[in-house]
Order: sequence, then structure tokens, then C-alpha cells
Amino acid sequence: MIVNKIFFFAGCLATFCISILATAQSQWRGPNRDGIYPATSLLKQWPTEGPELLWSFEGLGIGQGSVVVAKDKLFATGIPDTITSEGFLFAFDLKGKLLWKKNYGKDWTSIFPGARSTPTLVDDLIYIESGNGKVYCLKSENGDEVWNVDFFQDFKCDSVQFGFSESLLIDGDKLFCTPGGKENNLVALNRFTGKKIWSSSAYREQATYCSPILINHNGHRLVVNLTASSIIGLDANTGEMYWRVHQFQDNKIHANTPVYSDGKLFVSSASRKDSSGLVMLQLSPDGKKAEIAWRNKEFINLSGGFILKDGYIYGSARIQPKWFCIDAQTGLTKHMSTELGGGVVIYADGLFYCYAEKDGEIALAVGTPEQFRIISKFKVPLGKDQHWAHPVIADGKLFVRHNNALMVYRLKD
Repeated sequence: MIVNKIFFFAGCLATFCISILATAQSQWRGPNRDGIYPATSLLKQWPTEGPELLWSFEGLGIGQGSVVVAKDKLFATGIPDTITSEGFLFAFDLKGKLLWKKNYGKDWTSIFPGARSTPTLVDDLIYIESGNGKVYCLKSENGDEVWNVDFFQDFKCDSVQFGFSESLLIDGDKLFCTPGGKENNLVALNRFTGKKIWSSSAYREQATYCSPILINHNGHRLVVNLTASSIIGLDANTGEMYWRVHQFQDNKIHANTPVYSDGKLFVSSASRKDSSGLVMLQLSPDGKKAEIAWRNKEFINLSGGFILKDGYIYGSARIQPKWFCIDAQTGLTKHMSTELGGGVVIYADGLFYCYAEKDGEIALAVGTPEQFRIISKFKVPLGKDQHWAHPVIADGKLFVRHNNALMVYRLKD
């Protein structure tokens, strides 16, 4: 009997490990889509000129999507030629050698042109959403196409002003995407074939620029995303919409991914209207209802993301030199620092990595309920135009994309 139990436990453990390996993925804003990276033993201070630049590449073309790093490869998208508007997937080894680049189709060259979506890599497949509203599944070995779907032809979506920008969400054999529109507002596809598993009309609005998250709330699995004026929560298995909360932004730009923790959902948009700013929703035990617990209208964050750490929220105002610490329980601002211009924030190994969107400074910072203090900073030397791509930490390195340029810095001794 004991031997049988041991074999049963070993079998379960092996199955569990195989399951994890089978869905190993690299994606937007880290393993949990919350901007927190699991790297350790990183530098606690940088030289005056910044950490060592290991390698760089200028030639990605225009784009604001982050890179993804997995095993021994790095992937990025860009549009090298705006006349042809062809989007390319680039594959590098981790020493900077360009392994290949592959044309995947037309991408966004209208207002604020550039490849927008951060690819999602799962095992040997990579998933991209173009600004023109097409989803591609490609082989990560060589970029060959496996399947594609078109939001306009296949799902009758509504167009969006600044191009589709979500980074696709994968869970097991499902791919979640948000075409928007009246019929197929949020859709689950089979990630191996592109076939529709379910479709929800949700709140029947245009899509916006937000990437969805999947949460496990007391055993109830929900997909959460934003559309033009809404935060929505749906059953991940069926697509049934459980709740909708009004969230306003002047140009319908909701570009920050929600963050979930212990029954609480945090969402940030850049407007001072009564139904905007940073909001905390409390979910009911079964996840089928969401109530507003508080709003903080000081925190006007458009697309830089924010970090929830040890009961406090850290992030910046759009463009302005205002870095906030906000009590996640009450929504009250603990303090605000003006040491750095506003922009993107990620977190690893006890410190914050901040990327100012206006002047391109990258800072290493300490953030606590008592203070926000810059330890070191340097200015990104390559690239041009907007500093919008979110940096990535992997393999002991910092990966910074500035439009056409990619820079990789050493974060370990």
C-alpha cells in the first residue's frame, strides 16, 4: 500500500512537472504580467555611465513592443520600411547574433506607427497581434506561419484609432484576444489551430490597447480586460460576462494591464474624470461581482504600468516627474517623488527599474512606504522618438528597446 502511494505521488509529480514544461512561456511584463521579474543577484548600483552595454542592434524598424526571451533566443517585432508596412519577427541568440528575420504581414503605419504587440512565446510557437488586427501563430524555430485570423474578416470587429496593441494571453490550449465590436468582443481560440472555442459579446464596445490577464479567484477562473469605457470580467471557460465597471479615458486609451492580488483588482487609466485614475475593485467570493473600493485621481498613468509590492502600489504620472507610492488598502497617496520623469516601471531583486518616456533615462530605485530614492541612472544612447517599450529582465540582463534600436545591459557582476 505504501509503495503504491509512493508511485502514485511520483506519477502526479511527474505529470505536474511535464505540465509546467509543456506551457513554459515568455510574455508581456514578465511571468505573471505584473511587471515583476524573478531574477536574483543583480547589481545594486550602476557605474556613472550605466551598466555595461553587452551588445546592441539598430535595424528593428519602428515598434513599441517589448522583446521576449526564452532559453537561448530573443524575439522582437518591427517595421523596417514604412512604405511597404511589412512587419518582421526578428530572432537573435543571447549574444546578439541575428539568427533570422521573417515577414509576418502588414503592420501599423498610421497614427504613431510601429509594431505594437509584445510577442507571446510558448514552447516552439510564438503569437503576435498586428496593429492591423491580425493574430499570427508562427514557429519559433524559423518564423514560418502555422495559422492566422483576421479581426475584421473573421470577427467583424470595430477599428481602433491607434491600432490593435494587446499582447496575447495564452492559458493551456487557449489563446485569449480582444477584437472588440458587437459580436465577438472577447474570444478564446485554440492556440494550435486558431479555431474559435468561444466568443463573447461582452459589453459590445471597441477594443482598446490593454492586454488581458487570467486570474484564479477562489478556484474561479476569470479573464479580465478593458474595452473602450469598461473593465470587464468573464468566465475563462465559457466567455460568460460576469461584471462590467465603467472606466473613462478621454481618447479611449486604456493601455495598462490590470493587476490582481487576493480578491482585489487594480486598474489605472490617465484621466482625472470621476470614473478614471487608479481604481481598486473588490471581487465577490465567486468572482461574479466586482465593487469599487476606492479611486485615486492623482495617479494619472497612461501606459507605464505599475508595481504592486507588499501592499503598496508604485508607479508614475504620464510624462510628469511624479513617482507615487499608494496604499493598496486605502488608495491614499503615501508620498510622491520628483527625481525622475514619468514612464515605465518594472521590478526585480528588491529594486525598481524606471524608464522615463520623455528623456529616455533609466533609473535603478529603492521604493518603500517611506521613500522613493534613485540609486543610479543613465540615458539610453540609441534609438529615436518615443520611449514606450517596456524593458525586460532575463538571463541576468536588461533588455531595452527604443524603437529601431535594441540594447542589452549586464545586470550581474
